[in-house]
Amino acid sequence: MTLLTTHFEQPTMDDYPTRKDPEPALLYRRDPAVWGEPGAGPLDHTDLTGYDAKGYLQVEALITADELALYSDELRRLREDPDLRSDERVIVERKSDEVRSVFEVHKFSRLFAELVRDPRVVGPARQILGSDVYVHQSRVNYKPGFSGTDFFWHSDFETWHAEDGMPRMRAVSVSIALTDNYEHNGALMIMPGSHKTFVSCVGETPRDHYRASLTSQEIGTPDQGSLTILAEKHGIDVLSGPAGGATVFDSNCMHGSSGNITPFPRSNVFIVFNSVDNACVEPFAAEERRPAFLAARDFTPVK
Repeated sequence: MTLLTTHFEQPTMDDYPTRKDPEPALLYRRDPAVWGEPGAGPLDHTDLTGYDAKGYLQVEALITADELALYSDELRRLREDPDLRSDERVIVERKSDEVRSVFEVHKFSRLFAELVRDPRVVGPARQILGSDVYVHQSRVNYKPGFSGTDFFWHSDFETWHAEDGMPRMRAVSVSIALTDNYEHNGALMIMPGSHKTFVSCVGETPRDHYRASLTSQEIGTPDQGSLTILAEKHGIDVLSGPAGGATVFDSNCMHGSSGNITPFPRSNVFIVFNSVDNACVEPFAAEERRPAFLAARDFTPVK
């Protein structure tokens, strides 16, 4: 198995080949989902066992009502700031001018910078990954009412491996609900247990692929046959819940969300923590790295 490195040295072996063959494939996962132990963080044995089996863990009321009010005001400030509209890190919906996502949000906002360092947020990530962690990516997804579009089924790791050079499945996402997440306003859907299978996708990565993929991804999305196999085997969980709750999920979980045709927006902040022992190298299936606001090249541990 390839040794990990924090330098830009390319591993000699790719355990998760993708976007290289004309046919899709289902590959066995070669990495553990849980690297740490009970007692090494806030999660107990039951939490870790459940995470290992399903690939995700839900936490009720991670942040307080008072904190939630502050984050809601910050969401509004970022969305309405005219100076941010010209920034590449701000993505608008395909069919409207409403903000879809704001990337690297912990660098735009002092509040979200503090959230990244909050032990309630980073603690579970450190424990699951069994090491210090750094922020690979942060973003706010707005999914506005009536016009919020879908996020098609995908594994984050497939993109992070192919386009960012993440060697192994040793990263977690923490998604915190800043509005109520209903089943009908585009809540996150996950195939529980799908993190144990890697879907190798077809199609070469175009140059500057990230520009199109941030509003509608096609390359790097799984084929319908693979999705059907995974869905029939694992089923689909709809992760609804009140504002203030959180979902911690594995980098290789097959997940997505439908569009929002309700009046109720669905806003979440996503923080992706990667192990410092799994720092990105050169991309495995792209000509060049994506910009740092999508895939950090600063591997300084979160303190």
